Amino acid sequence: MAIDELDGRLIELFAAEPRIGVLEASRRLRVARGTVQARLDRLARAGVIRGFGPEIDAAALGYGVTAFVTLQIRQAGGHDPVAERLAAVPEVIEAHTITGGGDMLCRVVARSNQDLQRVIDVIVDVQGVERASSVISLATQVPYRTLPLVRAAAAPPTARREPSSAPVARRP
Repeated sequence: MAIDELDGRLIELFAAEPRIGVLEASRRLRVARGTVQARLDRLARAGVIRGFGPEIDAAALGYGVTAFVTLQIRQAGGHDPVAERLAAVPEVIEAHTITGGGDMLCRVVARSNQDLQRVIDVIVDVQGVERASSVISLATQVPYRTLPLVRAAAAPPTARREPSSAPVARRP
C-alpha cells in the first residue's frame, strides 16, 4: 500500500504517543478530525497499522536474557504445526520460517542463562523439532523499528535515495 507524507506523520505521531486520541492528532497535524479517522481506518484495514497497544519491555518483566534459537524441524509434519506448538511457549516471542542452515528462527527470552536452558529444553521437546542451536544476545544495537520504513515509504520518489556505499570511518 502506498502512503503519503500525511500518513507518515500520522503513523509517527501515534507511534510516539499511542494514547493521543484522534481529536488531538487532528489539531497537531492541522487536518480535520474526519481526515485523521479516515486515514487511521484505511491504514488499519490495509494492515499497515496493526494495533495501538503498549510496547512491552521483556527485561522490565524480569526476562533479561534474549536469545535466538535456530531450529531444524522434521519436514514430514511441516512448519505450521511446529509454529502452533511454539506459540504455546510464553518465552517464544517470535518465530520465523527461514532459509539457510535451519528451518525456523525463534527469538526467545528467559530470566537467566539457567532459565534459558529450561526454555530451550521445552522448545526441543516440541513435537516436530529435531535440533536447536542458540546464540545469546549480549546487547541490542538496533532495536526493532519500523519508523524509518514509514519515513522512506512516505517520502516523495525524488527524495528517496539509496544508502551510501562509501566506507564508514570508525573510531579506534
